Amino acid sequence: MEYYENYIKNHTNWIFVDIYAEHASGLRIKDRLELQRLLKDCMEGKVDLIITKSMNRFGRNTVDTLKIIRDLGALNINIYFETEGLNSMNRNTRTPVEILAAVAQEESRIKSENTKWGIQQSMKRGNVKLNYTNFLGYTKDHSGNLVIVEEEAIIVRLIFSLFLKGYGCRKIKRHLEENNIKTVSGKDSWSTSTIDRILRNEKYIGNVLMQKTFTKNFLSGKQVKNNGELEQYFIENNHEPIIEKEVFYKVQEKL
Repeated sequence: MEYYENYIKNHTNWIFVDIYAEHASGLRIKDRLELQRLLKDCMEGKVDLIITKSMNRFGRNTVDTLKIIRDLGALNINIYFETEGLNSMNRNTRTPVEILAAVAQEESRIKSENTKWGIQQSMKRGNVKLNYTNFLGYTKDHSGNLVIVEEEAIIVRLIFSLFLKGYGCRKIKRHLEENNIKTVSGKDSWSTSTIDRILRNEKYIGNVLMQKTFTKNFLSGKQVKNNGELEQYFIENNHEPIIEKEVFYKVQEKL
């Protein structure tokens, strides 16, 4: 950032507008708040030249990247790709720019495939990686092991108990809210889908089923349910349970 600010300010005939820097994959515009801000400033006439290190820093989705380049070109806004030494407004460099956009996307696809392969190999070896930040009842210790948070575990046991007493998810939701019991993220309002997921979660009996979902399309990044497309990995007695197995299986049968 310091380099580019100095680079621009050292051109006496240029006016420095801003630095637009972000930590993002470059694949999805909706996740790229700084790119959105840059495009907004372009539309408002604040920018007429964009300096970027390389094509793969500018964008890694071919269709979106080329559309942005063309839309900005229609506004007479040039993009200079420093590593490649290319200007987007130069007719002679149009084909190389399109090729580089496709290459940048392919690099992201390969990186995504390599990452997925690495995760799957880790699963095969029995290494469990869980997102515990919004996982009611558990946290992780300094060694990375799941440990019970007792004040949250009480809520989990209550949800299972109420369900076996004949409460449906809506009635459980009402009971929790009426008794001022907050969600794992500290909210007053519970969702029935969250309660349903808690009741079906095998982790509460100490087991882990890995790869329940997967990313089908690396461009969208959307997680979809794994209906047999990829192998799943089941680990028993991975951590201390909150719910007894017979209670859990009674709930599953009832569900």
